Amino acid sequence: MLKTHTCGQLRTEHTGQRVTLAGWVNRRREHGGLIFIDLRDRWGITQVVVDANASPKSHAVMGDVRSEYVLQVEGVVKAREPENINPKVATGEIEIHVDKVTILNPAKTPPLEISGEHEVNEEVRMRYRYLDLRRPRMQRNMMMRYEALRFIRNYLGDRGFVEIETPILFKSTPEGARDYLVPSRVHPGKFYALPQSPQQLKQLLMVAGYERYFQVARCFRDEDQRGDRQPEFTQLDIEMSFVEREDILQLLEELVTGMVETVSDKRLARKPFPRLSCAEAQERFGTDRPDLRFGLELKDVSDIAGRSQFKVFTTTIEAGNKVRALVAPGCAAYSRKEIGELEEIVKNAGAKGLAVIAVEADGTARSSIAKFFEDDLMAELITATGAQPGDLILIVADQLQIVNEALSTLRGEFGTRLKLTNPEEMCFCWIIDFPLFVWNAEENRWDPSHHMFTSPKPEDIHLLDTDPGAAYCQQYDLVCNGYEVAGGSIRIHDRIIQEKIFSLIGLDIEQARERFGHILEAFEYGAPPHGGIAPGIDRLVMLMAGEPNIREVIAFPKSQRAADLMADAPSTVESYQLEELHIKLADNIEQ
Repeated sequence: MLKTHTCGQLRTEHTGQRVTLAGWVNRRREHGGLIFIDLRDRWGITQVVVDANASPKSHAVMGDVRSEYVLQVEGVVKAREPENINPKVATGEIEIHVDKVTILNPAKTPPLEISGEHEVNEEVRMRYRYLDLRRPRMQRNMMMRYEALRFIRNYLGDRGFVEIETPILFKSTPEGARDYLVPSRVHPGKFYALPQSPQQLKQLLMVAGYERYFQVARCFRDEDQRGDRQPEFTQLDIEMSFVEREDILQLLEELVTGMVETVSDKRLARKPFPRLSCAEAQERFGTDRPDLRFGLELKDVSDIAGRSQFKVFTTTIEAGNKVRALVAPGCAAYSRKEIGELEEIVKNAGAKGLAVIAVEADGTARSSIAKFFEDDLMAELITATGAQPGDLILIVADQLQIVNEALSTLRGEFGTRLKLTNPEEMCFCWIIDFPLFVWNAEENRWDPSHHMFTSPKPEDIHLLDTDPGAAYCQQYDLVCNGYEVAGGSIRIHDRIIQEKIFSLIGLDIEQARERFGHILEAFEYGAPPHGGIAPGIDRLVMLMAGEPNIREVIAFPKSQRAADLMADAPSTVESYQLEELHIKLADNIEQ
């Protein structure tokens, strides 16, 4: 080894020992005949000192050293004088008095600041990701990710789970997002698909009799990017046989609780995790992934609004739609400009507009729509929303889905603006009792609310023949701080029920057999009842690390446009490669 110790290892008990360290120059300072170097590796920082009088040759070598040079130093550990102790670093009570320095590699001036916590342009960080990963913030995040994965593997291994890898090259089977396709050279005109998840494969492992499986799985989805999405991501896949919903919820809740408390410094806001039905979450918060760190619950005011003279409200009610409200505490004095910002937020969420009512100190209403309400009716509206003097009532009228989307977006905005969320807390909750289907009006068919392998509730199976929209499924999601961090379900294990689901979502029997024949046939060979769940590793680590998006906890992420700026990918390929794959680009695509 080129070092005897790491740069975070030495303490006062090593005083007097001769040691060799190797690492990067984090900082260089010169005082007269002394040169001080903070030498860094991933374990920490150690101060090394070169005295021109004691070691002139080493001092001369150090004279050429700059930030990010890679050095090997040899010397003796000495205790610092009490006034020179640095309590901010673990090695702050000692320093190395160096008598031999070797420059292992010089370094150009980095295009970004590596030491400290300076803000750096994200495009520069992505372009020089190998340098960005040296920064303390990124090293903390990568180590937290590693510790989380180590905890997961130990936890599941201790409970009888076996880790099994599944293929990356698989069959293209629609599961809700676009597949990434891989052309086959040896099978011209045919394609593999990168897995959106190992869904079918983990179910087949249950048919194979493994009963308790897990995998830290790489998944790929060709979808538009946002802060909590990447074209390739990592999820923890868990599948179990002979279980019910409660078994899986209990297992994962214990795993997540232990991981957060062991790996991070975040506090769990609630234990055990509360459970809300999908309908209750939508009614109270307008979303099935609510942030429960604060209140601000939505209120349905359709009945009151329908008795007003405000035509927007009355025509909305007559059309069978909803009028719902959110109260922003202490915001009655919002300016016209601030109200305009809120209007833009709801319009971007699909709503046509926003009605606002400021509740004055004396309890009266100030609003452009106040003239359409009798005094008693306005008082009833204020009471129904729970608004207090000084509050601002925000009202949206539209189809229920649009109203909920707009108001839940506003709710999140005020959670941030009013500092209602504690960044040191993680508030988990379970969302259960989802409808089995959602109606796709454009395609005139049912879509699965989760995925096509989710089992209906046993008591609702008969509804598949008579009223599919009334059926509920055995799906469950784990939500934290407004993010869905895990989703799972009890699966279908009966071929007849699976084929019926395929039929309802628009797959005829021939299409179903062509795409999913392997799993349909497997169900005829003694498939056990089974279920599972898949937490998103990236999102969980993002929340534990307190980061704003998952790019900060992935070593080499893609940009917002799904591009690798460091390697310049995706990129063009040589024409002979396309010929080998029997692929011809469209004329309007520049090669």
